[in-house]
Amino acid sequence: MADILSSPPKQEGVPLRDWRAVKVGELLSNRELLFVDLDTPVESACQTLIDNELSSLPIRSSPHAESVCGTFDYSDLTAFLLLIMGLYQPDEDEDMSSFEELARKARAGSTIPVKLVKDLGKKDPFITVPETEGLAKVVEVFGSGVHRIAVVREGTNQVIGMISQLRLISFFWEHGRSFPAIDQLYPRSLRDLNIGSGEVISINGDKKVLDALELMNSEGVSSLAVVDNQHNVVGNISTWDVKYLTRSSSMPVLKSSCLHFLSVILTDRGLSDGKDSYPVFHVNAQSTLAHTVAKIVATKAHRMWIVETPSPASTAPPTPTIPPAVAIPPLSVLSPLPSPCTFPITAPPTLTAGTLPGSHLSGRLMGVVSLTDILNIFARSAGLAPVDPNEARRQRRRSSSSSMRASFDQGSRSSLDLRELRESSRSSFEIRR
Repeated sequence: MADILSSPPKQEGVPLRDWRAVKVGELLSNRELLFVDLDTPVESACQTLIDNELSSLPIRSSPHAESVCGTFDYSDLTAFLLLIMGLYQPDEDEDMSSFEELARKARAGSTIPVKLVKDLGKKDPFITVPETEGLAKVVEVFGSGVHRIAVVREGTNQVIGMISQLRLISFFWEHGRSFPAIDQLYPRSLRDLNIGSGEVISINGDKKVLDALELMNSEGVSSLAVVDNQHNVVGNISTWDVKYLTRSSSMPVLKSSCLHFLSVILTDRGLSDGKDSYPVFHVNAQSTLAHTVAKIVATKAHRMWIVETPSPASTAPPTPTIPPAVAIPPLSVLSPLPSPCTFPITAPPTLTAGTLPGSHLSGRLMGVVSLTDILNIFARSAGLAPVDPNEARRQRRRSSSSSMRASFDQGSRSSLDLRELRESSRSSFEIRR
């Protein structure tokens, strides 16, 4: 296991390449690209995400349109759930009555189209690149805080694929031996590389799940570290986990503690995988970049929490014991009426913060290292000039509900100027992960 985490997969006789010249089209999957339309019901869009284990779906204006006008993801779903619960906070210059009407219709079980929820929260710029674009520009943009881009057929607006930060990180890891400029960074520690941020957002395990959703939505982040009373990391909640909250029968979970929700997630993983599953979402300052990237690729996480040694038991009031969890299957999303569980329910042992697996595996939360941080250092090591990741984070939290659409292309089509990313934090009204 140590060998696996210390360096990229070994490849014999691979040719050395300059990663900056690799065409973005090489990263596209052979998997069919799925779309939703502006009039697709939110319930159908959510089910497509869940059934196909996707993190986002491109949105077309109509079933036969080739261009894409945005994306739908679990961040949208997060904001929509908050809206239904009466906890969504629009900007000051927005008409609150329109949001109240949308929430009223959703609570009544009316069909809500994607076009009414795709702009509810903070969102990255929607960026397209031609399939022949080199990775130098893509890494520079991803290293500036953009999480995904759409790839279009050369000379057209036809979207043929989506590339995420995680897909690019995985590509570099799988082909690491081919890219010596990146491979030489892997043995260095996070501290040596000065990578990561001390500006980390977390939530105490005693807080309600609704508090976690509100925090992710308002701060424009896709996951939170869950900590105990001594600030030790005991788990991780992300917008991806909102899939467990899409049934009316899961409403009690929304008002339960984050610790209880962690046990729901762990129970579901056990039922799905046939064994206990506890992803390790943390590293420390002495961890190598290789160790960090290997964990990210293995867990498909968007960030790793940077921790110290676990804190000793404190005399502070302990986290209350939580009741056995009931795994809520995301089989029928956003159902207007309660519907019974249709698969076996397993109740794990009663848990406290101290008995959750993470409390013994991690330590005190000190910071975070994200996909943006890693791609930023790849870009800077190649002489590129990405936006500072910490500034990108601050921009996202300050961002308004307006959207910015940009594309970089060659010839007559305009290219994305990274100054736009420095000067604006555009997050198209979506629901943040």
